Amino acid sequence: MRVSVVVPAFNEEEAIGEVVRHIPSDLVDEVIVVDNGSTDSTAVRAREAGATVVSEPRRGYGAACHAGLMATKKGDVVVFLDGDNSDDPRNLSRLLKPLKKGEADFVLGSRLSGSQEPGAMSFHARLGNWFVARLMNRVYGLNITDIASFRAIRRDFLLSFGMEQMTFGWPVEMLVKAAKRRARIKEVPIDYHKRMGTSKVSGTIKGSLLAGYYMLWIPVRYIIKD
Repeated sequence: MRVSVVVPAFNEEEAIGEVVRHIPSDLVDEVIVVDNGSTDSTAVRAREAGATVVSEPRRGYGAACHAGLMATKKGDVVVFLDGDNSDDPRNLSRLLKPLKKGEADFVLGSRLSGSQEPGAMSFHARLGNWFVARLMNRVYGLNITDIASFRAIRRDFLLSFGMEQMTFGWPVEMLVKAAKRRARIKEVPIDYHKRMGTSKVSGTIKGSLLAGYYMLWIPVRYIIKD
């Protein structure tokens, strides 16, 4: 199984080098950092650490993830993780194991069932993720606890989704479309740390509100459509 790792990054010069260096080289075939319009040295630090850097000037988490996906060339499986050092790349083997064993099509890392550094996840982020996970479980018969960024999925399967959400809605859209296709979705516990640098989402009122809006609206939109 060949693995591509995609790391969306916006102004993460403090963390991105460490993130790339901690990705287990024996498990992956390529590491792609998507510079999402950074105004600092994110791209330089990522290249120095050994990553391939792709530029995506359109701001948006989903836009960065999509650009990284389209840039992958070597992987049967695509792994997404954040560039702020909150996700622990050394947990990669946990996500890949169910895919390697043929037990899953899509694997989610759960911060809520794993180990969290104190202060790594705000109360409102914890509550929002818990609520959306409960909604997904109820509607689609899943058994998940978290809507986290650290995830692994078969590349051809993800490409078949025709992803549309180019902002904060990307992670939930992925999950909804996988569930609607009756994918084998498995969750594994991951370690979660305090991010390095300033948060662009939970660290601001605007970011938190937008993320919360998309996390709730995407599943409701597809429920209404169905």
